[in-house]
Amino acid sequence: MNDSPYVLRPIGRVESPLTDRESAPKQGDEGAPEAWLVFEPGVSEGLRDLRAGEEVMVLTWLDRASREVLAVHPRGDVTRPVTGVFSTRSPDRPNPIGLHRVTIVAIEGTRVRVQNLEALDGTPVLDVKPVLDPGAER
Repeated sequence: MNDSPYVLRPIGRVESPLTDRESAPKQGDEGAPEAWLVFEPGVSEGLRDLRAGEEVMVLTWLDRASREVLAVHPRGDVTRPVTGVFSTRSPDRPNPIGLHRVTIVAIEGTRVRVQNLEALDGTPVLDVKPVLDPGAER
């Protein structure tokens, strides 16, 4: 394994009414409000082919997560057995990368409005990727 540090540079941030983990939904399709992905001007060319109505995968850095956690009660439910984080969607994990399947609602310059994003306000955005259907070419 290479022990050299990896450098991740956020390309934007989340603007959302969600501000604390306790009141945020566990998953985006569980009542998350619409939110904005606000991108740095230097990546605007990468946004040019996104369209309203499309689904995309958004990768975020869950900056308020604990990086020391390796096992959790799934969904914070103490009646469920403790499970290794790699078998859960817990934000607390050694590398707290969030993976969110969202639908684009609107695009205004370097601001992209999305549905189904449970990330908190201010969360750094690392990348956006298309949702590929089997056999899709992109």
